[in-house]
Amino acid sequence: MSSIGHNGGPSLEPGYGFRKHAWGKARKSLLKTLPIEILRVRVARAKRLGIDYTTYASIRAASGHDVVAFLLSGNALDLTPTRTALPMVAADRLGALDGAAERVAAIYAPVHPKAVLAANAGLLDHADAAPRFTESWSATRDRIRAMVRAQGVPADGVVLVSATAVEREWCAAGKLAGVIPADRFFAPA
Repeated sequence: MSSIGHNGGPSLEPGYGFRKHAWGKARKSLLKTLPIEILRVRVARAKRLGIDYTTYASIRAASGHDVVAFLLSGNALDLTPTRTALPMVAADRLGALDGAAERVAAIYAPVHPKAVLAANAGLLDHADAAPRFTESWSATRDRIRAMVRAQGVPADGVVLVSATAVEREWCAAGKLAGVIPADRFFAPA
């Protein structure tokens, strides 16, 4: 008998073996099998985005949409008030994305987003002020949604690249597709 919080899997009562078999078969039939041609296209897309296929497939499965943009925090980009130019690793990684996905930066004060765009011409498509740590959840949500809306892309096609736990919360606030830690996103291939 299932109770509140039960995951719906087979119970351990008598007849467990058959129920496990039937449950597993039903679960497997729910997972669609992709034709090899589509799988090849998706593997190539993940490679073009510079992320591993497992991450790409899980983001796509969770959101139901392709990755169309990356929202990168100022911390993920390793920017400081005295350094608005991207480090070489970040510049190379974002340069390789040209045309594959939009590149949006959320810049922390006192750095001005226009200064970051000017210092990194061709590497970022848009930059805006990042949510402040003192902002409410709804203000953070509104700021993230405005950044995404300015690019004309669906929020569930945007992947957040973050460096801190506070930034990871932006994903839920903005209803984004998923999160990739900055160290993994910028790791050498």
